[in-house]
Amino acid sequence: MSEPEIEYSANGPSKGLDTISLLSSDDRLKGRPLLCSDCGLCDSSLKDLMSKSCVFVRNQTQEIEQRLHGRNRQDGDELRFGIFRAQYAARMRRPNPKAQWSGIVTSLGARLLEEDKVDAVITTGAAPGTRFKAEPILARTPEEVRATAGNKPCLSPNLNLIDATRDQSIKRLAFIGTSCQVHQLRAVQDELGLEKLYVIGIPCSDNVTYPDLEYFLSQISRSPKTVIHHEFMQDFSLWLRHEGGKVERVNYVDFPMDKLHGIFPSACLSCFDYPNTLCDLTVGYMGAELGWQWLLVRTETGEELLEILRPDLEFTELTEDGDRSRGMPRYMERLTLPPGAKRPPFLIRKLVAYLQRKKGAKGLEFARAIIEMKLLRNLNYVRSKFARFESRIVPYHVYDALEPYSEAYEQRFERPLTAAETK
Repeated sequence: MSEPEIEYSANGPSKGLDTISLLSSDDRLKGRPLLCSDCGLCDSSLKDLMSKSCVFVRNQTQEIEQRLHGRNRQDGDELRFGIFRAQYAARMRRPNPKAQWSGIVTSLGARLLEEDKVDAVITTGAAPGTRFKAEPILARTPEEVRATAGNKPCLSPNLNLIDATRDQSIKRLAFIGTSCQVHQLRAVQDELGLEKLYVIGIPCSDNVTYPDLEYFLSQISRSPKTVIHHEFMQDFSLWLRHEGGKVERVNYVDFPMDKLHGIFPSACLSCFDYPNTLCDLTVGYMGAELGWQWLLVRTETGEELLEILRPDLEFTELTEDGDRSRGMPRYMERLTLPPGAKRPPFLIRKLVAYLQRKKGAKGLEFARAIIEMKLLRNLNYVRSKFARFESRIVPYHVYDALEPYSEAYEQRFERPLTAAETK
């Protein structure tokens, strides 16, 4: 697939962290919340419900959990992973070579259509002529779903297809999406008139605009135009798969953060649902070993989804190793560094990367570590950039999940970790 020629801005990312809106075209955001991930709801006939459903206006995780599960999170892993009934490490017995992983998500969406469980699947494809520019797709055939295989880590207004489902009298729907999209979908679910809804969630952190993704790849990869898949992996490095099958690996510690400052949207830095906890089934990778995917079954519908695809899956044991708490003080220290701080010297980076792989958290402990780091980073971001929003957009479980680090947090940031007063 050919990629269009792109002229990268000499100034780097299209938006900086101090800029409230996040898309390259500000006109797109007129009438939207100050924080916006372009989920697409405001492009639909339900836009008047935005103020009652948007996760960046008021986070409704606690209320939605009560509707889905009849309870809220218990102490332990649910504070980090969300409510779940079971979790597995799995992969397709016959992987799809065009998929980012083995193809579980698109295979499941296609199977729902093949077995006449749904009338359509809302998913994310790539815009014509690109690999990664996200484009919402209302798929009516299994082939249309399978054609969307592969990650598109860009903002995508998937919920703008709500009107199309109504126009086409779709009553049974599967939705594949990110956590902000799922939050909004759950908040307006009763307005859709659906007889059945399957929600397949993709763990999501720091999606970007398409121009900023192209810029990111130009700074990270030796051959950005030949990258066909890329993912942040459990060995503390970014894996980039190129045309021809070659895999390029870049250690996290080697990222040129001085050039990448401002690339991630304000909304993504104000999100607290990396594991996509309000879906029926989460399909990710964090808690599994390299080469496997991490599945969290959250609801009765999620159990049904797993059983539909079970014959095509192989399973392995979930494992865990290491102690995530050892690295948190150092991570807090990094958060106090000036934005865009330059990288440590090469030999120091090489040593850090070695120690991360040798001594760092693995398996489920890796998932706990990454999720806690994202919670801490984003809480700090909200407090520094949108302090008056904290009581409305930071959900209840964040403070409980981070409580073990409360003393270190107070020493480092000179303020308590406890929740802001409701306003």
